[in-house]
Amino acid sequence: MMHHQHSVIAIDGPAASGKSSVSRRLSSRLGYLHVNSGIMYRALTWSVLRSGIQTGDSGAVVNHLDGLDICCGISGEEATLTVDGIDPGSELKSSEVNTGVSTVSKIPEVRDVLVAKQREYLDVADIVMEGRDIGSVVFPETPYKFYIDASAEIRAKRRMDEGIEDNLAERDAVDSGRETSPLVIAENAVVIDTSEMTLEEVLLELIDRLREQGLDILN
Repeated sequence: MMHHQHSVIAIDGPAASGKSSVSRRLSSRLGYLHVNSGIMYRALTWSVLRSGIQTGDSGAVVNHLDGLDICCGISGEEATLTVDGIDPGSELKSSEVNTGVSTVSKIPEVRDVLVAKQREYLDVADIVMEGRDIGSVVFPETPYKFYIDASAEIRAKRRMDEGIEDNLAERDAVDSGRETSPLVIAENAVVIDTSEMTLEEVLLELIDRLREQGLDILN
């Protein structure tokens, strides 16, 4: 059971579903800390590639992780992350990282280490955390769980509009099919299809549902 004085809102969903945009807006509205768990997996993937390691070599990836200093911090309402003192910044959205992140993310030892780091945030703040397994694995006992989705066509268009190269179908298959912490709709999660919704409409839907679930929202 969770015995924290802080609340966590779990927002899961596939790539380009809109979960990052609405998670950031929701955390700002509530005054919560926004944590994008995917940044941790991307940062490790970036470091693995930078070191010349093949993302499919799980043993080498785990050995590399053991020697890394992954520092999770807070700046305002955003979680921050450095790897061996370096902020990878925009490199986390490179096509190489997009291609490799699902392969790195499915390694059980990687998830064990990074999930532990994700849970530490709840010791210091109320959080909105987005990812693939937040409601199902990281914080399964939170009453505030959402699964944000959109049609494959809409998601592909969003990625193109962002100028990001990403094989969404391939990533979906890996994320949903992995043995450790697969992408699933968590038990009791509210599913919201954002295909035909504006960002503001999605935000208001989240706030309405949170109020229904008893979260105290002042404005």
